[in-house]
Amino acid sequence: MPFPKPSDILPSEITSPDIYKQRRRFVQAAGAGMVAGALGLTGARAEAGEKLSDVQRSVWTLPDKPTPLNTISSYCNYYEFGPDKDSPQRNAHRLQTRPWSISIEGEVMRPQVIDIDDLLKLAPLEERIYRMRCVEGWSMVVPWVGIPMIEIIKRVGMTGNAKFIEFYTLADQEQMPYIRFPLLDWPYMEALRMDEAMHPLTILAVGLYGEVLPNQNGAPVRLVVPWKYGFKSAKSIVKIRFVSEMPQTTWIKAAAAEYGFYANVNPDVPHRRWSQSSERRLGEFRKRKTLPFNGYAEQVASLYAGMDLRKWF
Repeated sequence: MPFPKPSDILPSEITSPDIYKQRRRFVQAAGAGMVAGALGLTGARAEAGEKLSDVQRSVWTLPDKPTPLNTISSYCNYYEFGPDKDSPQRNAHRLQTRPWSISIEGEVMRPQVIDIDDLLKLAPLEERIYRMRCVEGWSMVVPWVGIPMIEIIKRVGMTGNAKFIEFYTLADQEQMPYIRFPLLDWPYMEALRMDEAMHPLTILAVGLYGEVLPNQNGAPVRLVVPWKYGFKSAKSIVKIRFVSEMPQTTWIKAAAAEYGFYANVNPDVPHRRWSQSSERRLGEFRKRKTLPFNGYAEQVASLYAGMDLRKWF
């Protein structure tokens, strides 16, 4: 389906102000006032729940009713903070999101380390209401705030050998208690094919509902690829690496028969333990029919023309 014109609804109007006040603290260290200024936040201390300024409405959005903020921030997959859906909200307060930098390396012409606040200046922040679909069968609608991934690619310039991009997340035992357990091969790493990363739907998110991104949702910066299952959207990114060969991502190493590299939402390709033909949107009792590419087929299906999507799942 074609995307509509930008909504006239402001991020702050989507949910009640009372819910906004329930977020965990964003910064507790010295220098928080400077961070708040860089982000355009009000007050002397930047906290999760405070607004991001100068957020533009994007045409890359959908008219679906967003999932409430308290649901998005309390029902998460973030194994570094625990295996249960409510574990991240309980444990992610440990995460210190300043100072924070991202190393960009590999097959690029200008390798560099970019500070999170410099990242925010690369392009205007945009709000994009995206459908998100988890491999376990639940879904939500999230009003992300972020910048297109293509802005990073333009900044560093890729060589002719760059075919894929890897995204590495933070792995710190002191801040992330479940790193001490071999749940997965840490650090968590996901990857995209280059044309997927360059697609205008692919963003680096720094907030949701017009606010600073809560820790449990991947602060201070995470990947969002809305036509893929949620595990592809790496959280708390510290390194981006451009490579020539398709990498072995974290979930492929853990269970290659269940989690393919592409992970495009596909109702015709079941998980080994459950069907993917339907989903339940959080907050609803009825099930919905799963849409190919999570409803973004018109925008992204051409990326996979001629591919057997049962083989390349």
